[in-house]
Amino acid sequence: MQLTQKQIDELWGETGPYSQVQLIIETRILDNSVSRVFVNVDAQINPLAYKVIKQNRAHFANDEQISQLIDHAKYHGKAYGYVVNSFSQEFVGADVLEKANIAVEYSKKNVIKIHEFVMDLLGMSQKKKKRST
Repeated sequence: MQLTQKQIDELWGETGPYSQVQLIIETRILDNSVSRVFVNVDAQINPLAYKVIKQNRAHFANDEQISQLIDHAKYHGKAYGYVVNSFSQEFVGADVLEKANIAVEYSKKNVIKIHEFVMDLLGMSQKKKKRST
């Protein structure tokens, strides 16, 4: 399938879809001191991939995580795409980071699943690239 320049720009990647998962440490400061610290996991989905999965939501009808992503992602502009938070908890101990890392792994798997679907639908080659994480 031949993509328009706008669609290519919305993929963010040069040869395929690009998205990202972020583990964020959020420090809240009240007045002149730290009040609380939160750990968040966000996924930023490129605009074209989000539009494609939303249009093909029936394909993901039995996939609760992807369905929730479709329902809860919010558009944050061209630079950030569709953002969904998969984890947010106040940091009160190391177990919070362990839970956040589990959320990171789930989020990465879901983004890869989305990318594979988009690449297949758009007829893009799927060269397996193994990178260290």
